[in-house]
Amino acid sequence: MPEIISVVGARPQFVKATVVSRAFAAIGMKEVVVHTGQHYDEAMSGRFEAELGMKNISVNLTVGSGSHAYQTARIMMGMQDYLDQLPNPPKAIVVYGDTNSTVAAGLVAAKNSIPLAHVEAGLRSFNRSMPEEINRVTTDHLSNLLYCSSETGVKNLAAEGITRNVLDVGDVMLDGFLVFREEAKRKINLQDIVALGNDTPFCLATIHRPSNTNDLARLQSIVSALGDVNLPVVWPVHPRNKAALKSIDIPCSIFCIEPVGYLQMLVLLDACASVLTDSGGLQKEAHWAQKPCITLRSETEWTETLDGSWNVLADPERESLVKLINRTQHSPWKMLYGDGNAARNIASDIVDRI
Repeated sequence: MPEIISVVGARPQFVKATVVSRAFAAIGMKEVVVHTGQHYDEAMSGRFEAELGMKNISVNLTVGSGSHAYQTARIMMGMQDYLDQLPNPPKAIVVYGDTNSTVAAGLVAAKNSIPLAHVEAGLRSFNRSMPEEINRVTTDHLSNLLYCSSETGVKNLAAEGITRNVLDVGDVMLDGFLVFREEAKRKINLQDIVALGNDTPFCLATIHRPSNTNDLARLQSIVSALGDVNLPVVWPVHPRNKAALKSIDIPCSIFCIEPVGYLQMLVLLDACASVLTDSGGLQKEAHWAQKPCITLRSETEWTETLDGSWNVLADPERESLVKLINRTQHSPWKMLYGDGNAARNIASDIVDRI
Protein backbone atom coordinates (compact mmCIF):
# COMPACT_ATOMS: atom_id res chain seq x y z
CA MET A 1 0.00 0.00 0.00
CA PRO A 2 1.73 3.23 -1.10
CA GLU A 3 1.92 6.23 1.20
CA ILE A 4 2.95 8.45 -1.71
CA ILE A 5 1.98 8.27 -5.38
CA SER A 6 4.25 10.15 -7.77
CA VAL A 7 3.01 10.77 -11.30
CA VAL A 8 5.29 11.10 -14.34
CA GLY A 9 4.60 11.16 -18.05
CA ALA A 10 7.37 13.04 -19.87
CA ARG A 11 11.11 12.42 -19.99
CA PRO A 12 12.28 15.30 -17.75
CA GLN A 13 9.85 14.12 -15.08
CA PHE A 14 11.65 10.78 -14.89
CA VAL A 15 14.81 12.59 -13.84
CA LYS A 16 12.97 14.66 -11.25
CA ALA A 17 11.06 11.71 -9.84
CA THR A 18 14.18 9.54 -9.64
CA VAL A 19 16.00 11.83 -7.23
CA VAL A 20 12.89 12.47 -5.15
CA SER A 21 12.15 8.72 -5.02
CA ARG A 22 15.64 8.12 -3.68
CA ALA A 23 15.00 10.73 -1.00
CA PHE A 24 11.70 9.07 -0.05
CA ALA A 25 13.43 5.68 0.15
CA ALA A 26 16.18 7.12 2.36
CA ILE A 27 13.60 8.06 5.01
CA GLY A 28 11.52 4.90 4.67
CA MET A 29 8.54 6.38 2.83
CA LYS A 30 6.60 3.89 0.70
CA GLU A 31 6.16 5.34 -2.79
CA VAL A 32 4.69 4.12 -6.07
CA VAL A 33 5.38 5.86 -9.39
CA VAL A 34 2.58 6.00 -11.95
CA HIS A 35 3.72 6.46 -15.55
CA THR A 36 0.89 7.96 -17.58
CA GLY A 37 2.40 6.96 -20.93
CA GLN A 38 2.25 10.54 -22.22
CA HIS A 39 5.74 9.95 -23.68
CA TYR A 40 5.41 6.38 -24.84
CA ASP A 41 8.15 5.96 -27.45
CA GLU A 42 10.81 3.50 -26.31
CA ALA A 43 13.58 5.76 -27.61
CA MET A 44 12.11 8.72 -25.74
CA SER A 45 11.02 7.31 -22.38
CA GLY A 46 11.96 3.64 -22.13
CA ARG A 47 15.66 4.48 -22.28
CA PHE A 48 15.24 7.10 -19.56
CA GLU A 49 13.64 4.56 -17.22
CA ALA A 50 16.45 2.07 -17.77
CA GLU A 51 19.29 4.60 -17.45
CA LEU A 52 17.94 6.13 -14.26
CA GLY A 53 17.18 2.81 -12.61
CA MET A 54 13.49 3.58 -12.05
CA LYS A 55 12.36 0.30 -10.50
CA ASN A 56 9.31 1.53 -8.64
CA ILE A 57 7.06 2.22 -11.65
CA SER A 58 4.16 -0.11 -10.89
CA VAL A 59 1.50 1.36 -13.18
CA ASN A 60 1.58 2.49 -16.81
CA LEU A 61 -1.64 4.11 -18.00
CA THR A 62 -0.50 3.80 -21.66
CA VAL A 63 -2.27 7.00 -22.67
CA GLY A 64 -0.20 7.67 -25.79
CA SER A 65 -0.53 10.64 -28.11
CA GLY A 66 -3.55 12.75 -28.87
CA SER A 67 -4.95 16.22 -28.33
CA HIS A 68 -4.46 17.98 -25.01
CA ALA A 69 -8.10 17.26 -24.13
CA TYR A 70 -7.76 13.58 -25.06
CA GLN A 71 -4.56 13.06 -23.08
CA THR A 72 -5.82 14.91 -20.03
CA ALA A 73 -9.12 13.03 -19.99
CA ARG A 74 -7.47 9.63 -20.49
CA ILE A 75 -4.98 10.29 -17.70
CA MET A 76 -7.74 11.39 -15.35
CA MET A 77 -9.73 8.25 -16.10
CA GLY A 78 -6.68 6.02 -15.64
CA MET A 79 -5.68 7.69 -12.39
CA GLN A 80 -9.19 7.40 -10.99
CA ASP A 81 -9.37 3.72 -11.91
CA TYR A 82 -6.05 3.10 -10.19
CA LEU A 83 -7.08 4.93 -7.03
CA ASP A 84 -10.36 3.00 -6.94
CA GLN A 85 -8.40 -0.26 -6.82
CA LEU A 86 -6.46 0.75 -3.71
CA PRO A 87 -7.82 -0.34 -0.30
CA ASN A 88 -6.97 3.11 1.10
CA PRO A 89 -6.07 6.41 -0.56
CA PRO A 90 -2.42 7.56 -0.47
CA LYS A 91 -1.36 10.26 1.97
CA ALA A 92 -0.29 12.49 -0.93
CA ILE A 93 0.10 12.63 -4.70
CA VAL A 94 3.25 14.27 -6.07
CA VAL A 95 3.32 15.86 -9.53
CA TYR A 96 6.12 17.52 -11.47
CA GLY A 97 6.32 20.48 -13.82
CA ASP A 98 3.68 21.51 -16.33
CA THR A 99 2.57 18.61 -18.54
CA ASN A 100 -0.87 17.20 -19.24
CA SER A 101 0.07 14.39 -16.84
CA THR A 102 0.64 16.98 -14.12
CA VAL A 103 -2.65 18.83 -14.41
CA ALA A 104 -4.68 15.65 -14.94
CA ALA A 105 -3.27 13.96 -11.84
CA GLY A 106 -3.73 17.21 -9.93
CA LEU A 107 -7.41 17.37 -10.82
CA VAL A 108 -7.93 13.77 -9.73
CA ALA A 109 -6.12 14.38 -6.45
CA ALA A 110 -8.24 17.46 -5.73
CA LYS A 111 -11.52 15.73 -6.56
CA ASN A 112 -10.60 12.83 -4.26
CA SER A 113 -9.49 15.15 -1.43
CA ILE A 114 -5.95 13.76 -1.55
CA PRO A 115 -3.21 16.27 -0.64
CA LEU A 116 -1.37 17.39 -3.78
CA ALA A 117 2.32 18.33 -3.83
CA HIS A 118 3.55 20.26 -6.86
CA VAL A 119 7.28 20.19 -7.60
CA GLU A 120 8.38 23.20 -9.71
CA ALA A 121 5.51 25.32 -8.47
CA GLY A 122 5.31 29.03 -9.22
CA LEU A 123 6.90 29.02 -12.66
CA ARG A 124 5.36 31.54 -15.03
CA SER A 125 6.06 32.46 -18.63
CA PHE A 126 3.04 34.83 -18.54
CA ASN A 127 2.03 33.51 -21.94
CA ARG A 128 -1.41 31.90 -21.71
CA SER A 129 -1.17 30.69 -25.31
CA MET A 130 1.26 28.03 -24.08
CA PRO A 131 -0.53 24.86 -22.92
CA GLU A 132 2.20 24.44 -20.30
CA GLU A 133 1.28 27.77 -18.72
CA ILE A 134 -2.34 26.71 -18.34
CA ASN A 135 -1.22 23.42 -16.81
CA ARG A 136 1.16 24.97 -14.29
CA VAL A 137 -1.22 27.74 -13.18
CA THR A 138 -4.10 25.30 -12.73
CA THR A 139 -1.95 22.81 -10.83
CA ASP A 140 -0.62 25.48 -8.48
CA HIS A 141 -4.15 26.54 -7.56
CA LEU A 142 -5.10 22.91 -6.89
CA SER A 143 -2.04 22.14 -4.76
CA ASN A 144 -1.71 21.85 -1.00
CA LEU A 145 2.09 21.79 -0.93
CA LEU A 146 4.03 23.96 -3.38
CA TYR A 147 7.75 23.49 -3.90
CA CYS A 148 9.46 26.27 -5.86
CA SER A 149 12.82 26.16 -7.60
CA SER A 150 13.68 29.74 -6.65
CA GLU A 151 12.41 32.79 -4.83
CA THR A 152 10.93 34.01 -8.12
CA GLY A 153 8.39 31.18 -7.97
CA VAL A 154 7.48 32.12 -4.42
CA LYS A 155 6.84 35.70 -5.50
CA ASN A 156 4.78 34.62 -8.52
CA LEU A 157 2.53 32.54 -6.29
CA ALA A 158 2.15 35.35 -3.76
CA ALA A 159 1.03 37.65 -6.58
CA GLU A 160 -1.80 35.17 -7.21
CA GLY A 161 -2.74 34.96 -3.53
CA ILE A 162 -0.99 31.64 -2.83
CA THR A 163 1.19 31.95 0.26
CA ARG A 164 0.38 28.91 2.41
CA ASN A 165 2.70 25.86 2.37
CA VAL A 166 4.97 27.46 -0.25
CA LEU A 167 8.69 26.67 0.00
CA ASP A 168 11.76 27.58 -2.04
CA VAL A 169 13.55 24.22 -1.97
CA GLY A 170 15.79 24.52 -5.03
CA ASP A 171 15.51 22.58 -8.28
CA VAL A 172 15.35 18.78 -8.38
CA MET A 173 16.79 18.88 -11.90
CA LEU A 174 20.00 20.23 -10.38
CA ASP A 175 20.03 17.23 -8.04
CA GLY A 176 19.77 14.93 -11.06
CA PHE A 177 22.37 16.86 -13.02
CA LEU A 178 24.91 16.57 -10.21
CA VAL A 179 24.15 12.90 -9.52
CA PHE A 180 24.24 11.65 -13.11
CA ARG A 181 26.82 13.90 -14.77
CA GLU A 182 29.87 11.96 -13.61
CA GLU A 183 28.12 8.64 -14.23
CA ALA A 184 27.47 9.72 -17.81
CA LYS A 185 31.15 10.55 -18.35
CA ARG A 186 32.21 7.15 -17.04
CA LYS A 187 29.75 5.12 -19.09
CA ILE A 188 29.42 6.89 -22.44
CA ASN A 189 31.87 8.04 -25.11
CA LEU A 190 30.96 10.97 -27.32
CA GLN A 191 32.00 8.95 -30.38
CA ASP A 192 29.26 6.43 -29.61
CA ILE A 193 26.67 9.20 -29.96
CA VAL A 194 27.85 11.21 -32.94
CA ALA A 195 30.72 10.84 -35.43
CA LEU A 196 32.72 13.87 -34.36
CA GLY A 197 36.22 14.03 -32.98
CA ASN A 198 36.37 14.24 -29.19
CA ASP A 199 38.03 17.65 -29.45
CA THR A 200 35.79 19.01 -32.23
CA PRO A 201 33.76 21.99 -30.96
CA PHE A 202 30.06 21.89 -31.81
CA CYS A 203 26.72 23.45 -30.99
CA LEU A 204 24.03 21.27 -29.41
CA ALA A 205 20.48 21.90 -30.64
CA THR A 206 17.08 20.59 -29.53
CA ILE A 207 13.96 21.81 -31.32
CA HIS A 208 10.62 20.23 -30.53
CA ARG A 209 7.94 22.78 -29.62
CA PRO A 210 5.00 22.88 -32.04
CA SER A 211 5.40 26.66 -32.33
CA ASN A 212 8.78 26.05 -33.97
CA THR A 213 8.19 22.77 -35.80
CA ASN A 214 4.59 22.85 -37.07
CA ASP A 215 5.30 25.86 -39.29
CA LEU A 216 7.67 24.59 -41.99
CA ALA A 217 8.76 28.10 -42.98
CA ARG A 218 9.72 28.84 -39.38
CA LEU A 219 11.51 25.52 -39.03
CA GLN A 220 13.40 26.12 -42.29
CA SER A 221 14.49 29.53 -41.00
CA ILE A 222 15.85 27.95 -37.82
CA VAL A 223 17.65 25.18 -39.68
CA SER A 224 19.12 27.61 -42.22
CA ALA A 225 20.46 29.71 -39.36
CA LEU A 226 22.01 26.64 -37.78
CA GLY A 227 23.73 25.96 -41.09
CA ASP A 228 25.38 29.38 -40.93
CA VAL A 229 26.84 28.82 -37.47
CA ASN A 230 30.63 28.69 -37.48
CA LEU A 231 30.54 25.24 -35.82
CA PRO A 232 28.99 21.87 -36.62
CA VAL A 233 25.56 21.42 -35.03
CA VAL A 234 24.42 18.19 -33.39
CA TRP A 235 20.63 17.85 -33.33
CA PRO A 236 18.90 14.88 -31.64
CA VAL A 237 15.61 14.85 -33.56
CA HIS A 238 12.32 14.30 -31.77
CA PRO A 239 10.38 11.41 -33.39
CA ARG A 240 7.40 13.56 -34.30
CA ASN A 241 9.63 15.93 -36.26
CA LYS A 242 11.15 13.34 -38.62
CA ALA A 243 8.43 13.81 -41.21
CA ALA A 244 8.94 17.59 -41.25
CA LEU A 245 12.64 17.17 -41.96
CA LYS A 246 11.82 15.52 -45.27
CA SER A 247 10.25 18.80 -46.42
CA ILE A 248 13.12 21.17 -45.61
CA ASP A 249 16.73 21.61 -46.69
CA ILE A 250 19.25 20.55 -44.05
CA PRO A 251 22.80 21.93 -44.40
CA CYS A 252 25.60 19.38 -44.33
CA SER A 253 27.06 20.93 -41.16
CA ILE A 254 24.02 19.75 -39.16
CA PHE A 255 24.28 16.23 -37.74
CA CYS A 256 20.72 14.96 -37.25
CA ILE A 257 20.86 12.01 -34.87
CA GLU A 258 18.33 9.71 -33.19
CA PRO A 259 16.78 10.73 -29.84
CA VAL A 260 19.23 10.33 -26.98
CA GLY A 261 18.84 9.19 -23.41
CA TYR A 262 19.47 11.37 -20.40
CA LEU A 263 23.06 10.22 -19.86
CA GLN A 264 23.85 10.71 -23.54
CA MET A 265 22.41 14.21 -23.41
CA LEU A 266 24.64 15.02 -20.44
CA VAL A 267 27.67 13.83 -22.44
CA LEU A 268 26.66 15.99 -25.39
CA LEU A 269 26.07 18.95 -23.09
CA ASP A 270 29.43 18.54 -21.40
CA ALA A 271 31.25 18.36 -24.75
CA CYS A 272 29.46 21.13 -26.66
CA ALA A 273 30.52 24.75 -27.02
CA SER A 274 26.99 26.19 -26.83
CA VAL A 275 23.32 25.23 -26.78
CA LEU A 276 20.36 26.20 -28.92
CA THR A 277 17.00 24.96 -27.65
CA ASP A 278 13.30 25.54 -27.14
CA SER A 279 13.26 23.19 -24.16
CA GLY A 280 12.72 24.42 -20.62
CA GLY A 281 14.93 21.95 -18.80
CA LEU A 282 17.90 22.21 -21.13
CA GLN A 283 18.10 25.96 -20.49
CA LYS A 284 18.91 25.19 -16.85
CA GLU A 285 21.23 22.29 -17.62
CA ALA A 286 23.15 24.47 -20.07
CA HIS A 287 23.61 27.02 -17.31
CA TRP A 288 24.80 24.43 -14.80
CA ALA A 289 27.26 23.12 -17.40
CA GLN A 290 28.39 26.73 -17.98
CA LYS A 291 27.43 26.67 -21.65
CA PRO A 292 26.02 29.76 -23.43
CA CYS A 293 22.42 29.10 -24.47
CA ILE A 294 20.06 30.54 -27.07
CA THR A 295 16.38 29.86 -26.33
CA LEU A 296 14.15 29.85 -29.40
CA ARG A 297 11.19 31.42 -27.66
CA SER A 298 9.93 34.91 -26.92
CA GLU A 299 9.71 34.16 -23.19
CA THR A 300 10.98 31.70 -20.60
CA GLU A 301 9.68 30.53 -17.25
CA TRP A 302 13.31 30.19 -16.11
CA THR A 303 13.92 33.92 -15.97
CA GLU A 304 16.98 33.73 -13.72
CA THR A 305 18.97 32.12 -16.55
CA LEU A 306 18.68 35.37 -18.51
CA ASP A 307 20.81 37.25 -15.96
CA GLY A 308 24.30 37.81 -17.26
CA SER A 309 23.35 36.74 -20.82
CA TRP A 310 24.26 33.08 -20.32
CA ASN A 311 20.82 32.46 -21.78
CA VAL A 312 19.21 34.80 -24.30
CA LEU A 313 15.81 34.66 -25.96
CA ALA A 314 15.65 34.72 -29.74
CA ASP A 315 13.02 34.83 -32.42
CA PRO A 316 14.21 32.42 -35.12
CA GLU A 317 14.89 35.08 -37.74
CA ARG A 318 17.96 33.90 -39.57
CA GLU A 319 20.35 36.86 -39.49
CA SER A 320 19.78 37.84 -35.85
CA LEU A 321 19.87 34.21 -34.73
CA VAL A 322 23.26 33.58 -36.31
CA LYS A 323 24.64 36.72 -34.65
CA LEU A 324 23.38 35.56 -31.24
CA ILE A 325 24.70 32.01 -31.61
CA ASN A 326 28.17 33.29 -32.49
CA ARG A 327 28.30 35.74 -29.57
CA THR A 328 31.02 35.38 -26.95
CA GLN A 329 30.16 37.95 -24.27
CA HIS A 330 28.46 37.10 -21.01
CA SER A 331 28.88 37.96 -17.33
CA PRO A 332 30.72 35.84 -14.75
CA TRP A 333 28.88 32.56 -14.10
CA LYS A 334 27.00 31.91 -10.86
CA MET A 335 25.05 28.91 -9.58
CA LEU A 336 21.26 29.03 -9.87
CA TYR A 337 18.38 27.07 -8.34
CA GLY A 338 19.75 25.76 -5.09
CA ASP A 339 22.57 23.53 -3.93
CA GLY A 340 21.55 20.06 -5.13
CA ASN A 341 19.50 19.14 -2.05
CA ALA A 342 16.02 19.91 -3.37
CA ALA A 343 14.84 16.28 -3.32
CA ARG A 344 15.83 15.81 0.29
CA ASN A 345 14.13 19.10 1.21
CA ILE A 346 10.92 18.03 -0.52
CA ALA A 347 10.81 14.52 0.92
CA SER A 348 11.43 15.64 4.48
CA ASP A 349 8.83 18.42 4.26
CA ILE A 350 6.17 16.08 2.86
CA VAL A 351 6.81 13.60 5.66
CA ASP A 352 6.48 16.37 8.23
CA ARG A 353 3.16 17.60 6.84
CA ILE A 354 1.14 14.51 5.89
